[in-house]
Amino acid sequence: MMNIQGIMKQAQMMQKKMEEAQAKLAQQEITGTSGGGLVKITLNGKFEAKKVELDKSLLVPEEVDILEDLILAAYNDAHAKVDTAMSEGMKDVTGGLNLGGIKLPF
Repeated sequence: MMNIQGIMKQAQMMQKKMEEAQAKLAQQEITGTSGGGLVKITLNGKFEAKKVELDKSLLVPEEVDILEDLILAAYNDAHAKVDTAMSEGMKDVTGGLNLGGIKLPF
């Protein structure tokens, strides 16, 4: 028979660890790149853009569409890296427990 108090205590400990992992991830800054590093976008763990860096060679008025594509690609790269960091952080918290597709923490 399962000990309900023990299960509740474990759930509370897991929740605390998740909150700590979320706070840690929110402080991290992760950079995505495109164009071989010509465009860099830095996001925090809350997917907030913190910094955009553009190589000056890209600032050609006739090629704005290329620059726009590179910015989108860099953002998407950064977003994917934040997702990966989030998944890894949650794996540490849950001990690799498969939560059946529940997307944590956000």
